[in-house]
Amino acid sequence: MEYLILIYADESRYESMAEGQMASLMADFASYTQALDAAGVLRGGAELAPVASATCVRVQNGKPVVTDGPFAETKEQLGGYYLLACANLDEALAWAGRCPAANLGTIEVRPVTA
Repeated sequence: MEYLILIYADESRYESMAEGQMASLMADFASYTQALDAAGVLRGGAELAPVASATCVRVQNGKPVVTDGPFAETKEQLGGYYLLACANLDEALAWAGRCPAANLGTIEVRPVTA
């Protein structure tokens, strides 16, 4: 089964990190991604552009309405994702717990229905 690992954190924490701290975090993400790949569970993933670049579309009165910004204001923003193929939810949760961003925010694990 496929699971989406959604990475939520306060973007301002990343923006205020010292250069060395950010480099260390990126190295941790590279190691994590390599471990996912080596285990054969990685199906995809990407870092997202900052939330300020988001655009939303809603339909009101039968017509699309486009607005800048995220859907709702939150303390944490979706910053990236991994798509994993795991045997079960427990395996997906174990991988989510190893995600470097788990120390900085919230990792949501959601099954993908096809």
